Amino acid sequence: MIKYNPKIWFRHIFKFAKGDTLRVLFPEMVILALFTYGLTYVELTYLEDLHIFKDAIAVYSLIGFVLSLLLVFRTNTAYDRWWEGRKKWGEMVNDTRSLAMKISVSNGSKQNKLFFRRMIADYASVVKWHLRQEDEDLIHTMDNPTFEAFKKASHKPSFIAKQMYERLREMRQKNEITEYEYLTIDTNLNNFSNITGACERILNTPMPFSYSIFLKKFIFIYVVTLPIGFVSTFQYGTILISVFIFYVLVSMELLAEEIEDPFGTDDNDLPLDDLCVKIRANVEDILDEGRGLK
Repeated sequence: MIKYNPKIWFRHIFKFAKGDTLRVLFPEMVILALFTYGLTYVELTYLEDLHIFKDAIAVYSLIGFVLSLLLVFRTNTAYDRWWEGRKKWGEMVNDTRSLAMKISVSNGSKQNKLFFRRMIADYASVVKWHLRQEDEDLIHTMDNPTFEAFKKASHKPSFIAKQMYERLREMRQKNEITEYEYLTIDTNLNNFSNITGACERILNTPMPFSYSIFLKKFIFIYVVTLPIGFVSTFQYGTILISVFIFYVLVSMELLAEEIEDPFGTDDNDLPLDDLCVKIRANVEDILDEGRGLK
């Protein structure tokens, strides 16, 4: 995720990040400019006296209004997915802190607290890898039999949660925690599963294919036929107008595509790496403080 100062906007106008849509679309913009030039030349040279497209600009204005409404809906839907993902990871940060604090003040053994110190932070990292479909490597925190079972698990976040549930049950059986503490900790662990499930729902429910394809076709047809309606008024200026409209419309679609899957590694995706680092640092601080657990 790109971090920037929103109050300094003029400088960003002339700064082109790696994922800037102008960089991405530049080859297509050149091709469109050449195509529009050819279409404009034909219309001005051979069709100018026919006046068959003289009033077409009014039709394109109406179609442009409809297209803008579709793009607003598309962008809002994508941003809702991005924002919901951010809220869920905010809940993850809060629940990991809360669980760590409850374990820290309990009468659990040093070994159990070390276990939760590792597993709470590992859970966030495993969820991140699970959402990105990346390979995991937690061998530095697990013994060999546990790691082998972890690699074979079909749903690895649930495997980590199960390990914590089993240790929590052992602590209750040994009376290291009270029934009330057991129930409150269970609430945090249950929230972990709910957060993971919500993130999976966002990841596995993309924009309906028919809608996405229709919008792309709509934008393409609208842009490549713009000279038909604009040449009679703007002549060769239609080239600049077509390229600019193409840049605006397709950029909106590209940005929506990028943020509708907020768990990846694109420039505008959620900073999951930073959040996992923060979670691990917070958990270690809470469970190490004054207890000599390092």
